[in-house]
Amino acid sequence: MLDVVERRPNSVFLALAGYFLLCIALRLTISNSLEIDESEQAFLSQFLQLGYGPQAPFYNWLQYGLSQAIGPSLATMTLLKNGLLFLSCLFYGLAARLVLRDPRLAAMAMLGVLSLPPVFLLAQRDLSHTVAALFAVSLFLYGFLRTLTRPSLAAYLLTGLAVGIGAISKYNFVLVPVAAILAILPERDLRARIFDWRILAAIAVAALIALPHGIWVLQNLDAASAGTLNEMKEREAEGRLLQAFHGVSGLVFAVIDGSFVTLILFGLVIRGKVLLVWQAESLWTRIVGRTIALSLLAVLLIVLGVAATHIREKWLVLYLLLLPLYLCLKIEAAKIDPMPGFRLFAPLIATIVLGALIIVSARAVVRPWFGNYSRLNIPYARFAEALEKSEGQQPAFVLTNDKQVAGNVRTQFADATVAMPSRMDWIAVEAAKRPLLVVWHDKADAEPQVPGTLKPALKQMGVAMSGVTPQELSLPYLYGSKADRYGFRYIWVDE
Repeated sequence: MLDVVERRPNSVFLALAGYFLLCIALRLTISNSLEIDESEQAFLSQFLQLGYGPQAPFYNWLQYGLSQAIGPSLATMTLLKNGLLFLSCLFYGLAARLVLRDPRLAAMAMLGVLSLPPVFLLAQRDLSHTVAALFAVSLFLYGFLRTLTRPSLAAYLLTGLAVGIGAISKYNFVLVPVAAILAILPERDLRARIFDWRILAAIAVAALIALPHGIWVLQNLDAASAGTLNEMKEREAEGRLLQAFHGVSGLVFAVIDGSFVTLILFGLVIRGKVLLVWQAESLWTRIVGRTIALSLLAVLLIVLGVAATHIREKWLVLYLLLLPLYLCLKIEAAKIDPMPGFRLFAPLIATIVLGALIIVSARAVVRPWFGNYSRLNIPYARFAEALEKSEGQQPAFVLTNDKQVAGNVRTQFADATVAMPSRMDWIAVEAAKRPLLVVWHDKADAEPQVPGTLKPALKQMGVAMSGVTPQELSLPYLYGSKADRYGFRYIWVDE
């Protein structure tokens, strides 16, 4: 394959397409039950709204569109996620070709994206909005570098499109274009690109895309920001100095965790030439290096400004995504023959990503051997089949108190409206639909009782509690022992 890549650099795109197709196939084969983010997307794909809470809505909008076109299912969600990951690698590779003369280094940079843990591990386990933001960063990188190398109105418009998409994909994306603009200010030959009239067209496109959700954010500022800020403040009771210490150290460790695999791989590639590569410099190493540094500096200022004490690795991947390109630019600036390194790099990347994929896929099968069950082992499909068989029809409206149940039921009963008490205002008009299924989870040996969180919603829907009797259905886990069962509790109302 390595010789093929040397003769036909485009073959690396086919290899990446094959990898992501394998990711889709394994996910669909292993289990049709959903993870946390998958369940949330399945549930929210019923609604098209300007905002959904603390996460920007672009991924939700894409999921809504696909669900409307081909129906809500695990296949729909898996296709969207891996499709966006492939497009991220595709545009990243196209961007690398704009600034790297050697196509083998461009291929290495593109494969280097797979060395980032949020890409080869976390995304295959359970990510959504971060995947959309990775796509936006790659699209921006391609548009931005094309604007610098081959300026045209189309390049500026593409860059504006990427900025608009990024702003509604993940809020921390906005640091990337700001850092990129600041990074070219010291370069006299490129500074004029910022003051070109065509940048106004790019700004207009970005604003047009981001404005509707931006208005929603201004009207719902607490809902848009509270979740992430609360997650970042795990040690809020401590003094300001200790908060700053934990915040800075958390950021440092998150950067190390997010870049360690990439740095080790590239270190093995250049081995005894680390100092030579470190000292090498070019126009593009300066621009990309400054963009990474300024982005992380902005994160540091935010950490100190909001007294954050907890930084997650996946929050930084939008900035560390530039690292493989930066390292390849340094290798080219050092005038090192990339072929020996590429012959080592490609097999190592393949080993890591395929190994991680096997581990992620196999956990649903292996963990039950030790009596340890995950969300992938919960038998939602069997529950849906048993319920439809016993009642002779599918429900038209489903009420549950658990987001995990809501998302899974949504993929099993695609024609039903699924609601939760906290979201009843979104679909109040649909609440009169019958048959009605009320479903929740209890231990298999527990007496079935309607949870208190569901009773007000049932009263609102006109369901008299005295006239219904909770049913129970305990089913064996997927890949589990028949003695270990998961308990579904439900009420079925025909009228």
